[in-house]
Amino acid sequence: MGHLNLPSSKRNVRQWRLLDLVSAAFFAAVLIFFLLLCTPLGDSLAASGRQTLLRSASGDPRQRSRLIAQVESGRHNTAIDACSADYVDYMPCEDPRINSQLSREMNFYRERHCPLPKDTPLCLIPPTQGYRVPVQWPESLHKFDVPVQGHTNPSLSSQIWHENMPYNKIADRKGHQGWMKKEGPYFIFPGGGTMFPDGAEQYIEKLKQYIPIAGGVLRTALDMGCGVASFGGYLLSEEILTLSFAPRDSHKSQIQFALERGIPAFVAMLGTRRLPFPAFSFDLVHCSRCLIPFTAYSEFSEFHGHCQGALYILSENPDRRVCHADATYFIEVDRLLRPGGHLVISGPPVQWPKQDKEWADLQTVARSLCYELIVVDGNTAIWKKPQGDSCVPIQNEFGLELCDESVDPSAAWYFKLKKCVTRTSSSKGEFAIGKIPKWPARLTNAPSRAIVTKNGVDVFEADSRRWARRVAYYKSSLNLKLGTSSVRNVMDMNAFFGGFAAALSSDPIWVMNVVPAQKPLTLDVIYDRGLIGVYHDWCEPFSTYPRTYDLIHVGAIESLIKDPVSGKIRCSLVDLMVEIDRILRPEGTVIIRDSPEVIDKVERIAPAVRWTASIHEKEPESHGREKILVATKNFWKLPSASY
Repeated sequence: MGHLNLPSSKRNVRQWRLLDLVSAAFFAAVLIFFLLLCTPLGDSLAASGRQTLLRSASGDPRQRSRLIAQVESGRHNTAIDACSADYVDYMPCEDPRINSQLSREMNFYRERHCPLPKDTPLCLIPPTQGYRVPVQWPESLHKFDVPVQGHTNPSLSSQIWHENMPYNKIADRKGHQGWMKKEGPYFIFPGGGTMFPDGAEQYIEKLKQYIPIAGGVLRTALDMGCGVASFGGYLLSEEILTLSFAPRDSHKSQIQFALERGIPAFVAMLGTRRLPFPAFSFDLVHCSRCLIPFTAYSEFSEFHGHCQGALYILSENPDRRVCHADATYFIEVDRLLRPGGHLVISGPPVQWPKQDKEWADLQTVARSLCYELIVVDGNTAIWKKPQGDSCVPIQNEFGLELCDESVDPSAAWYFKLKKCVTRTSSSKGEFAIGKIPKWPARLTNAPSRAIVTKNGVDVFEADSRRWARRVAYYKSSLNLKLGTSSVRNVMDMNAFFGGFAAALSSDPIWVMNVVPAQKPLTLDVIYDRGLIGVYHDWCEPFSTYPRTYDLIHVGAIESLIKDPVSGKIRCSLVDLMVEIDRILRPEGTVIIRDSPEVIDKVERIAPAVRWTASIHEKEPESHGREKILVATKNFWKLPSASY
């Protein structure tokens, strides 16, 4: 009652219709599977999914990890996407969008401040819209403006492509001082500077009257606040290798211009930490209107409530603090300068209007450390550092005292500045000017500071022979452009004693030798050889602009991302290769040496960063299981509509 009873034939029809639907769905699923597997439709959908993953990778740590895993596997043809056009000059650790929010005291906001890996965009930095392969060396440094036969004194300038760095600010503001100017498709560098508008050559000739610039006595120099690095560029003809540094500041691209010219340069700021160099590295330290407050003297600011790097002391009024001169920055320069080395300061505060107090303080600090004042010539002052320990009197108005013996003078990776004077006795070995060989003999003589490693002298000599063999093999068998004008800016990411750079010393190149901060601190040996470099942790981005190196070499790449004690992986190999890609120029070369297993990993990742890679056997004379991967960065650009 109340139910409708259907005939059995009607019920069977409904059952068969249900089975038909299930069967049809099954066959449809099989058909779709084969369509995805065997036709371009599957590739299209997969690519769409990858693009969605790529777009979300930077914002979602889980998606980022998934993308890295896909790239490492090499199974899905996963390509890392290009960053947007506003990232063409992106430096993750010097990002003004982040750093502008930080404290300005002691220039803290201009120092390195790196995002966590999960917050770093996982994308490839594109070149500028009009980017071209850079002007080759030596035209990028010197070009005859008047190539007339028989002309005895043609003027020299250098040129780079304007569209590689289409920023006119320095040319507009500093062109009248000889920094640079725009001419047609080029930027031209006449060789001037704020304190030497008539040219760096004439300025250097003046310095030669007081400093032994010629003859190999001086080899390594540090140029602070370097502008476009014309000073360092012109010192190259004197066989002096100058590392120029400046922050990413209102001039924006000064270091970028220097590197485009082929001059050694590095983005850095003298702020709250030691500069990333070992103690007693530089034979000459130079400041031309660098505006570094060496004695950090400043009146207390009621508005900002702080002193610009100066020391707080209490006045008689307990409600008001005043600033007192503090020689922290001069002390850091003293740490870096070799005994017997020279310090040159041109511009403020040297005999500068309305800076009598600052100039007096600077002279007082130098006297307190027993620096010999060689000359004051106009607005240029030259001092010579004493050979032994700086004589710090018991009583001095800056409160200077020697550092404790326990303070490592060469520890300089995120090492807070100390207001104590580095003892020369705290570094073992001979490193003073006059005690080390002149250039070029110092390149091949084993420095006494090589004792940082067991049997250091023997290890040094074996390392030098090994790299001479390896570089000869690179040139003869790997079809590299080493020794040609196509390669100028070179980096060794795991330099140890600098053997790779030393083996290339006869080539028209310079090498940035990087000593990983987690490994033995051998960078002082590199400087004693007359080479240059920095400390760095390769789990962080490097302090340089994109597209600044022609060739990057790395031995034992996996060791750069491993903890040296636990052996655990500290960061991703994919992130490291994306960073290498960021700083490598289009059509640049990467050379990676490691075990076959690691080289296989690198080869799987290479297509994702748009490298063309090949694997080679090691040189016959070498022992071990190493293989060598050589890769070229492909020259690609964003679509025109993206700029």
